[in-house]
Amino acid sequence: MSILLALALQVGPNLTGGAIPGDELLQDRPPRAQVQPEAEAEPDPDPVSAWLAGCLGTLEEDPARAHAMAQIRRSETTGADRVLANHCLGTAAAALELWDDARTAFTAAREETPEGEPRARARFAALAGAAALGGGDAEGALPLLTLAESDAQTAKSPQLEAIAASDRARALVALGRAEQALAALENSTALAPDRAEGWLLKATLLRRLERLPEAQTAIERAAGLAATNPEIALEAGVIAVLAGRDDAARKGWQSVITLAPDSPAAATAKDYLAQLGEAGETAPASEATPEVPPS
Repeated sequence: MSILLALALQVGPNLTGGAIPGDELLQDRPPRAQVQPEAEAEPDPDPVSAWLAGCLGTLEEDPARAHAMAQIRRSETTGADRVLANHCLGTAAAALELWDDARTAFTAAREETPEGEPRARARFAALAGAAALGGGDAEGALPLLTLAESDAQTAKSPQLEAIAASDRARALVALGRAEQALAALENSTALAPDRAEGWLLKATLLRRLERLPEAQTAIERAAGLAATNPEIALEAGVIAVLAGRDDAARKGWQSVITLAPDSPAAATAKDYLAQLGEAGETAPASEATPEVPPS
């Protein structure tokens, strides 16, 4: 379910920017059983879960209405009902770019989820941290994302821990702590080696640290996992051109245009191709390497 804004595109992912890591966390949203004591199965649909599904469904077409629905529901309920109301409220607020509201709602959802449900608590903490990043508060995001990693460890959920570690890396880059960010990404890729985004983020950071051979290895891992991802092809081209492999860069950027012709990544690829020129052309020294936007 794609209901939140995509991460801003630069050269590969924007490590200093942040947004809700939408699908991975929200598709895996907690059913009622994860935020209240176990109950015997009922023949009719659980009304609490049905309400959440309805609120998230409304969010697809009218996030403002879903936001209002969730606010009303939160003010009138307690327990599991209130947790899921905050879940929808936070998701709707993020869709509306009301980042402080989203952080508050997700934080409340985590705090009101029983301690015996660490997986749900990890998910909500990760969403709260991502909302802080979306609002540009990297410093405020760090403790929330660290909390998410701790909850995920308790829940024995390496995938959730990897997602939180990736966003913690974004926050650390925004704060100018690149080496610590790289350590977080090392942990993320070790925890979830089949998750392409972790390798893409790692490749981007290694390239910015001018560690091109390592960046090349990481981007190849990302491409092997998600060959049709235009962000991966865009970053692969940048790494190639910085390593002096202009033909490989052209091939990578052209593939971005083929994969997603109307995307921001394609617009960036076209700009880089124009700067690099056709094979055999001699560009001025100052234009030999496409200018990479600052992070």
